[in-house]
Amino acid sequence: MITSNIYNYVNILDKAADAANLRNELISNNIANVDTPNYKRKDINFESLLQAELAGGTDSLYDRVKETNKDLTVLDPQIFTDNANLSYRLDGNNVDIATEEAYLAENQIKYQALVDLMNQEFARYKSVLTGNS
Repeated sequence: MITSNIYNYVNILDKAADAANLRNELISNNIANVDTPNYKRKDINFESLLQAELAGGTDSLYDRVKETNKDLTVLDPQIFTDNANLSYRLDGNNVDIATEEAYLAENQIKYQALVDLMNQEFARYKSVLTGNS
């Protein structure tokens, strides 16, 4: 975590990218266990945590991001077992390969977008520091 207030948005984006990376690992693990009897798919809860931290209030988005940046542990993703009581097959497994592949593609796009946003933010800082437009 970078402690200067100028990096508040970058720190939040970094947490989101870390969560997307973790989700990628979980989805890959789900795919690897598609034929494992009684395996239940895993996922993370991150977006709702971020939304709750940045939602509402009379403060500006900048102020809410600044406040969230003081304790980024509130944005630590939580791993959960999805539909633990549900099975698609007789062997007790609840992983649907087509759904997992779609989640994987979606997550990879999200991760790339987050990395691009961080790169753009650093490019803005560099532009300001070097005086280039």
